Amino acid sequence: MKKILALLLACMLLAAAMPAALAESTFVYGTTGYGESMGDAGLNPHDNYSGWSALRYGVGETLFKYNDNMEVEPWLATDYEFLDETTVQIQLREGVQFSSGRVMDAQAVKECLEHLVEVHDRAPYDLMIESIEADGLTLTIHTTEPCPAIINYLGDPYGAIIDMEYGIQGEGGNANVAGTGPYVATAVSPTEITLVRNEHYWGGEVPVESVIVKSFEDASALTAALQTGDIQGSYGLQYDNYALFENPNYTIHSVATSRCFFGQFNFESELMQDQNIRCAIEMGIDKEGFCNVIMQGRGIPAVAAFPSSFSYGNEAVTQVGYDPEGAKALLAESGWTDTDGDGYVDKDGQKLTITWLTYPTRLEQPKLAEYAQATLKAIGIDVEVNDTTDHRTYAGNGEFDVYVSSTTTAPTGDPEYFFTSTVVGSKNYGKYENPTVSALVEELHQSFDPEVRAELAVELQQAILDDDAFFFVSHLNMGIVTAANVTGLEAHPCDYYEITADLNIE
Repeated sequence: MKKILALLLACMLLAAAMPAALAESTFVYGTTGYGESMGDAGLNPHDNYSGWSALRYGVGETLFKYNDNMEVEPWLATDYEFLDETTVQIQLREGVQFSSGRVMDAQAVKECLEHLVEVHDRAPYDLMIESIEADGLTLTIHTTEPCPAIINYLGDPYGAIIDMEYGIQGEGGNANVAGTGPYVATAVSPTEITLVRNEHYWGGEVPVESVIVKSFEDASALTAALQTGDIQGSYGLQYDNYALFENPNYTIHSVATSRCFFGQFNFESELMQDQNIRCAIEMGIDKEGFCNVIMQGRGIPAVAAFPSSFSYGNEAVTQVGYDPEGAKALLAESGWTDTDGDGYVDKDGQKLTITWLTYPTRLEQPKLAEYAQATLKAIGIDVEVNDTTDHRTYAGNGEFDVYVSSTTTAPTGDPEYFFTSTVVGSKNYGKYENPTVSALVEELHQSFDPEVRAELAVELQQAILDDDAFFFVSHLNMGIVTAANVTGLEAHPCDYYEITADLNIE
């Protein structure tokens, strides 16, 4: 009887302990970087920017990845060789399974990449794939023309390898896929993802049993959730709130990235066709003040697309600086002066009013809009801010004078991406055109020499700055904040890898 009672007591104690143990094996992650307004809702890497979510949250992996120095390393691949300028042969890792149970081999990768270039907006031009051959674990890609950056592009999140036999379950922000990562999504929506560990993950043990990713649009709510313990980690905290977590209960992980907050002018706008107005706007924005005061030092003033850590970054190019008086002179040169004393310049009875389009889910951008509104007012420009989650619709329709967004300008560790996606690609919402720039982008796309590629990157940046087509405000010093007992979740220079097999709760 004593033994039976002891056994019953032990069982009761075990049952009482189970909820706590379960709670400890679930990690809840809050982020402002996921959602429909970001273009990355859902987990289908072949749709818009949803590959970022597949990689960030541990569902998908690419053939190649980037180390802390943004150098390309094998991941699902083990090696590669250019057989000639239009042929690259890739060896795949043995023993990898999709979460669907299918073995990853060259045929599976071939199916995935063929579907990618069939439906994606950027991948066809980036990869230039003509045909693919599959033989066991050997994948041979033939391109229509020399494509020196193809290995870099195969590390882009859209290159996450998924099982096309499993297919894409659901659409848009609800889309789920079978990847090779440490986690499997059991539920996907535009605002939340539920993940469980992949019991057959090729990369070894996955310590944390489940992960819940929650999307936040309200910065105050994100901060409050981390303070109350409703979430155990966060991406995208408001900058003036970091000080709240500078104590032993939390860990702050920071890293400089190539994510850049930048503006593009709408060349179909009558006002923006005047280069003096475009240049005056650039000269009327105080980047130093924005980075130091508003971003609390977590922003680095930008001259152009790439940070100073890149050989072709800020220090290699020149742009007009903050110069209110010079900006006023340019406006006056184009006939814009304050004739009625209301503080705003006017011309032919029309006040100079511009529409500034941005969105709230990148917390820096509404703040930049407010800051620019004040500094541009000082030179006589009236700024009407359209801060909306539906920014892509407005941008696509050309309903703006200035569109301010953010992008990781070198997510593949190579300068080409920014130019092919934003300057001449599908994200060129301002309809900027310059034949010389287009020819230089094509030359960059086909050049194998790293030094030549860097020189072309400098020439291209200088060209778009000289045209006053784009302006660059700040590079992001990104931060991820976690509870002190959470390890293995750190910020990365490429802004991709967040939830990995290294995640643990001590």
